[in-house]
Amino acid sequence: MRIPSSPSDRPSRFGLFARRQKRLIRPLSGLLFLAALGGGGYLYLQQPGAQERLAPLRDKVLSATPLRITQIQVDGAQLTSEAAIHKALGVSVGDPVLNFSVSEARDRLNALPFVDHVTVERHLSGDIKVTITERPPFAVWQHQGHFELIDRQGKRVPDQGMTGKDAEAFTKLPLVVGDGANEAASALIDALTKEPAVRSHVIAAVRVSNRRWDLTLRDGATVLLPEGEETPALHRLSQFDTSMHLLDRPVVLIDMRLPDRLTIREKPPQPPAPPAETDTDAAAPGSHPAQPHSPQPGGSSPAARQGSPA
Repeated sequence: MRIPSSPSDRPSRFGLFARRQKRLIRPLSGLLFLAALGGGGYLYLQQPGAQERLAPLRDKVLSATPLRITQIQVDGAQLTSEAAIHKALGVSVGDPVLNFSVSEARDRLNALPFVDHVTVERHLSGDIKVTITERPPFAVWQHQGHFELIDRQGKRVPDQGMTGKDAEAFTKLPLVVGDGANEAASALIDALTKEPAVRSHVIAAVRVSNRRWDLTLRDGATVLLPEGEETPALHRLSQFDTSMHLLDRPVVLIDMRLPDRLTIREKPPQPPAPPAETDTDAAAPGSHPAQPHSPQPGGSSPAARQGSPA
């Protein structure tokens, strides 16, 4: 029979708690050790030249790994060239997949012209998937002597100048001119899109005092649109063009600012060309043509007063 121990031999409450939590203390100690090791490694990498010293070891480890890029898939790119996308990614098929930085590639892609935002995915199977959402240009804005691509909201779209697809955008998109034209362009261009016969004659839209529009036609004529009534005015203009071919007539100004009146200023008629002068008198060989002169007082010419040469 076991004799019970005295109360003084019993373990304390802290001792009983430590015994019960013994299984948790060992894993916790391991986690603390790993955290300290990771923190020390991070601090070491912040030292100048640390990453350069570790680069050969990193490359050796990555070159030995079997995980390599097998496919690069790009979706949503219409205005952004394939070459620009692959240059921003910085990797090619066959490169180590672990050497690909998703965040750095995403930042470079977001900086490309026409790109609004992008998502980049890296899979250990070797697939790199890029989804691009572009902010396509809507018009060309001429402002203070500069030409800029703008989107539907009137915000500037970064471009690479008059090269590649940017040049195509500059030549094919509608041109709006003046202060505030970028912000009001979408409503006017949408109204012009509904009247294709009129839009085919328009080469530029000029914003006047940030209130209304003047349209410049291909033949140099100007159409004055009313403030805030562009859509019905363009519809009337299309009807006039259908019935009387107004936009093909030799006019310099079409004023549509009044809803019940249309003012047209035609080009002035061209003066008739003067008839061509022909000399019907044949000059004798060796003789000089007579020089025109005005009659002199007394009916004598300077040559008659001077006499003929001997």
